[in-house]
Amino acid sequence: MSGPALNGIEGVVIGASAGGVQALSELLPAFPQGTAAAIFVVLHLPRDRPSLLTEVFSRKCALEVREAQDKEPVTPGTVYLAPSNYHLLVDEGPQLALSADELVHHSRPSIDVLFESAADVYRNHLLGVLLTGANEDGAEGLAAVHDAGGITVVQEPQTAQVSTMVRCAMQLRTPDLVLPLDGIAELFRAVGRDAALRTGGPLG
Repeated sequence: MSGPALNGIEGVVIGASAGGVQALSELLPAFPQGTAAAIFVVLHLPRDRPSLLTEVFSRKCALEVREAQDKEPVTPGTVYLAPSNYHLLVDEGPQLALSADELVHHSRPSIDVLFESAADVYRNHLLGVLLTGANEDGAEGLAAVHDAGGITVVQEPQTAQVSTMVRCAMQLRTPDLVLPLDGIAELFRAVGRDAALRTGGPLG
């Protein structure tokens, strides 16, 4: 596909809010078996009850889907979901970290917190994707991915259930790609194929 080169992607960060469950249900299954990149997801959720997303997405995905645990080493080819009421960060190692620090843009987990921490670790080997949502969380985080040399993608505003989040990000930095969900899904398939080829893994 035209656009930025996808070779060398080791981490994928995805942020979504309102409308995000539907969007992720279409996107996460696009990663093929053998994908070597690790995938980290923040979806804004009610903070007063546990997330059921692991069960929801595990049934749909070729990759292992798990709720992130504090101090857990990052395993390639795994989808990590931020638990409710905790920020998810990527630390050196790479390993995961959970934080109960203050809300960011009224949210915990915060997309900005994940994206900024992952940009520090993965630099130009990171793909950042921002989807539908109703506030500005994720704009500064996606800018951090851009500034670190990573590839930035936003959902096409007209196709987002709520376009506020992606429009805020587009105002802060021009993304590398603006795509509808099927275009992002194709991008994820390409990332998975590239990573599998580089590691000699199976192609799903």
